[in-house]
Amino acid sequence: MAKLSSELERFFLGTEQTSQVEVKLADILLLAKERMFGFLLVILSLPSALPVPAPGYSVPFGILIFVLAVQLIAGSKTPWLPEKMVNHPIKLATVQGILKKGIPWLQRIEAIARPRLVYICVTLPGRIFIGSAIALMAISMMIPIPGTNTLPAMGIFVTSFGLLEDDGAITLGGLVLCTLGAIISTSIIIAVVWGGSSLGC
Repeated sequence: MAKLSSELERFFLGTEQTSQVEVKLADILLLAKERMFGFLLVILSLPSALPVPAPGYSVPFGILIFVLAVQLIAGSKTPWLPEKMVNHPIKLATVQGILKKGIPWLQRIEAIARPRLVYICVTLPGRIFIGSAIALMAISMMIPIPGTNTLPAMGIFVTSFGLLEDDGAITLGGLVLCTLGAIISTSIIIAVVWGGSSLGC
């Protein structure tokens, strides 16, 4: 099976895309095959997980990630997304810009990924736990407060990549990032609320 980074590079950065102006999420799904859940979660979290995130993606992609996480928790084998969102056009140049920044990070993780601790990724209890963590991080991505987006998105990205490759070790590493993201996001929210209360007094 071809590596995700190679498939993305070929499909979106290859010469056959030069005449195309827009793409849809449906186009990306053609690459997913049987790896649908992990694939979608990796793709949707990538823009916000980059060290220089693309603005404007955290909320809409956070909503889609949350929808997918709930389906994971429910034990769904095949993900479902609203048709309107799947067919919403995205500028190819935007996708290419994100991938040029994101593929090197993807390749670093691919270099160490292999099937291990597979039960974490394939059993229902494991997928429920993974889905719950991702759902919480998706909520954090949707909060319009600086600092509550990037680390949760990184946690989703790494956790989902482990799910994609049936690599429980990488998934556990992602769950650690999710925990750190939850702590930092909670601290920021408390600080904002506390600061607002103090100013109100």
